[in-house]
Amino acid sequence: MERQKNLIKTLIAEVIDKMSVEGSVEIMEEVDCPRFVIRTKEAGLLIGEEGKNLMALNSLIKKMADNLLRRDGIEERFVYILDVNDYQAKKIEDVKNEARVNAQRAIYFKREVEMEPMCSYDRRIVHSILSEYPNIKTESVGEEPHRRIIIKLNENVII
Repeated sequence: MERQKNLIKTLIAEVIDKMSVEGSVEIMEEVDCPRFVIRTKEAGLLIGEEGKNLMALNSLIKKMADNLLRRDGIEERFVYILDVNDYQAKKIEDVKNEARVNAQRAIYFKREVEMEPMCSYDRRIVHSILSEYPNIKTESVGEEPHRRIIIKLNENVII
């Protein structure tokens, strides 16, 4: 795993260098997977409006990393988070908090709560965090880019 982390860290550094962005890359060990954090004064350029540039950069680096790892004989996908100045970490925490608040609303008012549309990554976070609530179930509905989560009471669980 150290080999993969070093390869990805180097790849990220090379990509931001080619973009003429000054910065450094840190590896933060998280519970589920490592988080590669780009530290830069040009965060706005890398993050973009509502994180769109960061999502695109993440897709590009994941594709390049997968190809490099495969070339090195590593077939297994390496899961990690790409972040810029802790933007992603704060966003993940905000999504988790919003999910918890909406779950409490569903429980208190005993009715479905519909969340705002969100990207698949954020929906995965919501499904994951609310799976800890036995009296709540979640369902993704709609089509991209308007796909959203409905939070429902789980009638099969007696509180």
